Amino acid sequence: MRWAAPDQFAEFVRDRHAALLQYAYLLSGDRHLAEDLVQDALERAGIAWRRIERRDDPEGYLRRIITNRYLNRVRALRRERLVSAAPETGVADAERSDDSVIRLLGCLPRQQRAVMVMRYYLDLSEAQIAETLGCSAGTVKSTASRALTRLRRELASDSYLLPVEKGAR
Repeated sequence: MRWAAPDQFAEFVRDRHAALLQYAYLLSGDRHLAEDLVQDALERAGIAWRRIERRDDPEGYLRRIITNRYLNRVRALRRERLVSAAPETGVADAERSDDSVIRLLGCLPRQQRAVMVMRYYLDLSEAQIAETLGCSAGTVKSTASRALTRLRRELASDSYLLPVEKGAR
């Protein structure tokens, strides 16, 4: 038996996929990882859509899945097997106008980056961010403060303008 997406889920994906993808890209700084995060979140949400839909904020639920999968990615990377040579090489993506923002965000640890993206891209309140991350509002405030301090320091040094190698963070 094949699973078929409810019409409401398909409509939600059509309407919000681009926004979720942009959120995941800002979080990760990597287009391919962002696509994987969104795909994984949509797979998980699709299976439980009827339950999720009854909640007030299905998009918030998906953002939480994306955020948690991104923050917990380190565990998944431990299971990867490293090889001496890459099986193939990719083609560099065309330079994007927001690359400097992505590079600047890349200077931050994952938790600080997540707080900054949720606060300034999604315009979420500290309480909403705390709920998404499963921490207190005070933790969100202190994390944001440390992130802003670091961003100011990076902006002053202009070191964020240098290309960031994948896997360096």
